[in-house]
Amino acid sequence: MKVLVIGSGGREHAIAWKLAGESSVEKVFVAPGNGGTAAENKCVNVDIKYNDIPALLDFAKNNRIDLTVVGPEEPLSKGIADEFEKAGLAVFGPSKAGAEIEASKAFAKDVMKAAGIPTANYMKFTDFETAKAYVEEKGAPIVVKADGLAAGKGVTVAQTAEEAVTALKEIFIDGLFGESGSSVVIEDFMAGEEATYLALTDGKTILPLVISQDHKAVYDGDKGPNTGGMGAYTPAPVIKDDMFRRVTEEIAYPMIRELAKRKIIYKGIIYAGLMINGSDIKVVEFNCRFGDPECQVVLSRIKSGLTDAFKAATEGNLEKARLETSDDPAVCVVLTSGGYPKSYKNGYEITGIEQADKIEGIKVFHAGTKYSEDGRLLTSGGRVLCVTATAKDLKTAVDKAYGACNLIRFENMHYRRDIAAKAFKKH
Repeated sequence: MKVLVIGSGGREHAIAWKLAGESSVEKVFVAPGNGGTAAENKCVNVDIKYNDIPALLDFAKNNRIDLTVVGPEEPLSKGIADEFEKAGLAVFGPSKAGAEIEASKAFAKDVMKAAGIPTANYMKFTDFETAKAYVEEKGAPIVVKADGLAAGKGVTVAQTAEEAVTALKEIFIDGLFGESGSSVVIEDFMAGEEATYLALTDGKTILPLVISQDHKAVYDGDKGPNTGGMGAYTPAPVIKDDMFRRVTEEIAYPMIRELAKRKIIYKGIIYAGLMINGSDIKVVEFNCRFGDPECQVVLSRIKSGLTDAFKAATEGNLEKARLETSDDPAVCVVLTSGGYPKSYKNGYEITGIEQADKIEGIKVFHAGTKYSEDGRLLTSGGRVLCVTATAKDLKTAVDKAYGACNLIRFENMHYRRDIAAKAFKKH
């Protein structure tokens, strides 16, 4: 089988690596890929941007691609799955209409309300003054979200009304998120601990993966601005087995059924960001693709069956799919360029990955890397590397991951030193 993976980050490196490791896969093309996918066994980078839908479609047709897996949300929100399906090509990822669960926070909230899915109360606003008046009336803590796609950076959990008004000013007046900030959703603050639920679906059947926990704030102790993700681990003990079943039955299935009522057959990944407070479970957000870096730890625990499951989801017969999953925990620590998620510099040489990868249970996924003309590996993004470890227990996996981080060097390298610390608290 020939597979095309679309995207250039750590998530796409993990997907390509996992699929390439399966015997049914002959070759994995990655468009555009990165420095890590360029060196991966059975993988070939293709110089096509992840949002150039016509060029990607032509490539898939001309190379007789058997399965395309779309990594990022942007091409999904622009209808790449619709175009591939029209051409008779198997594509794993929701339609443009389905991707609205991430592309529009207001749409997602409307779906949740109609489906009876527990979530925070909310209001939508399209101008600064009205939104500001609402915030000043409600007070803080309060949550401000750019309605559209913002690469994981459009959310402010404001502890004061002033902080919320500043976020509104950045969105409406400064235009920080462009069109994605033409409207905002303001939500009640939800107390608790976050977790990520990931599952595959063909629009009828849901195949849950393992629960993980992301770390979005840039600094230790969940301080500083939100990023695309600074690290993740699985399993997350905040979700017990009975709660896991509840998420599938009370959140995932109602979501796909409500979409089906709206004539949207949702095929692809269900990502439910959850807030857990005791036995209370609420949805923070839905995404239409794998989380990053949750993808890296979740896929690290899958032993076999992923390619067949992706294909089954595209064909509408996911009930036949079987995944073999390891019980071993996994931890991912993201190494970033200093200054991320705000301004940062690129082009610094990276060393030490080869030594890190030699440690048993370590896999370094590339997120923002590229090779120079003289063959050196350089930084080329805010999130640079995802150092991922698996081990028989979580503490060993954490120690391994940080041991590997200590071997890697590039100028202005930054990472959190408390990934998975919440797992060791009593739940």
